Amino acid sequence: MKAVTIHSFGGPEVLQLENLPIPEPAEGQVLVRVHAASVNPVDWKTREGKYPAVGADRLPLVLGRDIAGHIERCGPGVHGFAVGDAVYAMLDREHGGYAEYVIVSAGDLAAKPGRLEYTGAAAVPLAAITAWQGLFDHGQLHSGQHVLIHGGAGGVGHLAVQLAKARGARVSTVVSAQDAGFVRSLGADEVIDYQHERFEERVHDVDLVFDLINGETQDRSWQVLKRGGALISTLRKPSEERARSLGARAANYQAQPNAAELDAVGRLIDENRVRPHVERVFPLEQAREAQQLQQNGHLRGKVVLEVLH
Repeated sequence: MKAVTIHSFGGPEVLQLENLPIPEPAEGQVLVRVHAASVNPVDWKTREGKYPAVGADRLPLVLGRDIAGHIERCGPGVHGFAVGDAVYAMLDREHGGYAEYVIVSAGDLAAKPGRLEYTGAAAVPLAAITAWQGLFDHGQLHSGQHVLIHGGAGGVGHLAVQLAKARGARVSTVVSAQDAGFVRSLGADEVIDYQHERFEERVHDVDLVFDLINGETQDRSWQVLKRGGALISTLRKPSEERARSLGARAANYQAQPNAAELDAVGRLIDENRVRPHVERVFPLEQAREAQQLQQNGHLRGKVVLEVLH
């Protein structure tokens, strides 16, 4: 099978397209024929050796943390799925999606939303699970509350805006002027242009700040958080000292595969309450160009690799 691998850490030039054996599913696993895989920041951070969970002892490595495809073979003990089923998944750290085939734990699989083609479905798992876990598992956001999302036009952010709205929250988000119309189309109630406005002058008494930006943006966010609220980040851990002073919760996290949450997202997609935005689609062979765009471009939504068999 064709797969994109790295044998050393570095720039896009270390990505190599090579032929690998098609793996065999073990107990509780399925072999998925990949139709599309999305490109995420964790991919280029891993490629550059900046992702602490992946050391040189793991090389060579196939990159990619989420896929959409159909089941080619089931290993022993797999229940609830069958050969031919259209599925999508956030992958564990042992298996990479930039390939024609990938092994997936059956417990991490969900049925592909019927409304989506494979390229759209591949854009969902990691970003949507990251948004879901930040907003609901860690942020405990519920209907009627007010959330401020930093970076609401990006891969995680544009899904977070929609998931928060679907939950019944009031959504404010900070984006560039060029993305204002885009996030309004997703349902954002209040849009703040970070290039010309300071968000702390526009919003206050926020129940949850969902931080996808870090740096001084995170530091300034304490000014808008209500007492007893939460500041949740996918990046640096927010200040415990500032949290204590507000009686607030502060946490950072890394998303973990969760099929039940992915199923819930899929239902919202099929109800037309959430829709992923795919900015660009590249063939698998152009993984270098796809990663460069994801890393350096000002993107709305996701970049996806299409795997042509």
